[in-house]
Amino acid sequence: MYLSIVNVLPLDNYQLQLTFENVEKRKFDMNPYLDFGIFKELKDVSLFNTVHVSFDTIEWENEADLDPELLYRESISM
Repeated sequence: MYLSIVNVLPLDNYQLQLTFENVEKRKFDMNPYLDFGIFKELKDVSLFNTVHVSFDTIEWENEADLDPELLYRESISM
């Protein structure tokens, strides 16, 4: 079972502050993903900052999204 994301805030240097349904806040580094596929478009900071909660995960205006399990597993506690 995975935890849904209930809030996301874009931070400097392509970092994301994620709040999960258990109220835990975690930081996720997008830098390792920015050289691949649709995520390359997120190097444009204005597009990166369009991140929002969509259903149980996050999504950008270009329709890029990430699995909430990956986001939890690869993020660090704040």
